[in-house]
Amino acid sequence: MAGVENISIRRLCKENTSLTDADIAIIESMALGLKTFANLADADIFIDCPTKDGDTIVVAEANPDYVESSYKNTVVGLLAKSKDEPAVARTFKLGVATKLMKARTQENTHVVQTVEPIKNDSGQVIAVLIQEKMADELQVSREHIHLSQDSSRLVADAITHMVKKEENWLTDVIDEALIIVGKDGRVSACNSLAVSLYKKLGYERDLLGQNYSNVMQIYPEMSSVKDEKGFVEFEVEFAGVNLVIRRIDINTDDTDFALIIKDVTEIKAREKELVLKAVAVEEMHHRVKNNLNTIASLLRLQSRRTQDKEAQKILHETMNRILSIAITHELLSRVGVDNVSIQEVVQQIRNNALRYSSGDLSGLPIDVAVRGDDFLVSSMVATHVAMVVNELLQNSLNHAFSPKEIFKNSRQKAFVDVIIRRGNLYSSIEVCDNGVGFDVARANGNNTLGLGIVQTLVKERLEGKLNITSSKDGTAVIFDFKNI
Repeated sequence: MAGVENISIRRLCKENTSLTDADIAIIESMALGLKTFANLADADIFIDCPTKDGDTIVVAEANPDYVESSYKNTVVGLLAKSKDEPAVARTFKLGVATKLMKARTQENTHVVQTVEPIKNDSGQVIAVLIQEKMADELQVSREHIHLSQDSSRLVADAITHMVKKEENWLTDVIDEALIIVGKDGRVSACNSLAVSLYKKLGYERDLLGQNYSNVMQIYPEMSSVKDEKGFVEFEVEFAGVNLVIRRIDINTDDTDFALIIKDVTEIKAREKELVLKAVAVEEMHHRVKNNLNTIASLLRLQSRRTQDKEAQKILHETMNRILSIAITHELLSRVGVDNVSIQEVVQQIRNNALRYSSGDLSGLPIDVAVRGDDFLVSSMVATHVAMVVNELLQNSLNHAFSPKEIFKNSRQKAFVDVIIRRGNLYSSIEVCDNGVGFDVARANGNNTLGLGIVQTLVKERLEGKLNITSSKDGTAVIFDFKNI
């Protein structure tokens, strides 16, 4: 994860920004010193540049050699959201430095940023230099000792040292309840967290000097199996409090064993709440899917009752649009999370388009294939992509192969391909066919409903671009959408 090379900076800037060659040269020269800055500050250092559409993109990075970085992977080439990095947004807007503001990284960790503007000879802010360190609350938590994270041997040695040196102050640096039991079967030492925990459990007497049998939360026979770190670990529930207890033998002249106790009640409650929320969200998607399918079924029934061909066509198109939205909710109800497979969404749209096409495909075999990359997208992106692909497939199936005699009487095979391509900042989907083509300028002038839906969704909802090319050899429509 060392700093990115100049050729990469230039390529990223050329592809994604409106910076001049002179501006890029300034940024390249700044990038040469990033590693030195990172080691001097013991911090992650980045350079971000403004993109053509108002976001910011990371073009260079360097990580310190002597302290842990906040990042597991490189973020060069990734977009940064202004809501996640307010210091960056402020510096770009005002052109002044911003000191010590909290931010959230692309890996969803919390950091503190200090941001300096990088200006060209005209005084224009062309980039920002960002210094990032772990957020204060993470640093504070690291100052505490977590005994349960170390091996039993190390813990036993540490506790033995505390007892022998009578350094009882060390027990209050431990971020878990600690109880030490002597050879006489009584509590010989404990920390303040243990005192607070036992008061929470309802104990009134001081822990020190109590017989262990009065404060134990496990039966002796439960203490037979050791975990991978050498602890005897078990989970208990007492008076509505969930505890994870680890027992470790000390076996010195005066000390028998120690208990490391962690209160996980809130963690358990949050886990339960998350499960309940996931079930509720899953049920919500299931009900929305069922309601949309019911509406589609009513439209299908209505189309069968009318003899008007134009009315039937409109009802079929509306039904397909509703089903394209239902598909996303169906997938979300199955996976129980907010992300779904883009290829699975498109494949379902393909199946529905063939099943419920309003065009007459009888006697004309059309090969409709979905190819390319597969990756997860949010429910919002999936819904809008589904609607766009549905409109494009319907257009190809209903209009690209008319008159059908051209394909029936020739060796040419009719096909529609849907190709998914994943990119770094934007991904794209291409819908192409080998049909008779159409006049793109005339179609734009007519402002048809289907094309209007596609243009609006791509521009307003997916924040992408739409490109249509068509000739007598076929039509290709490509649209892209942001990965974030």
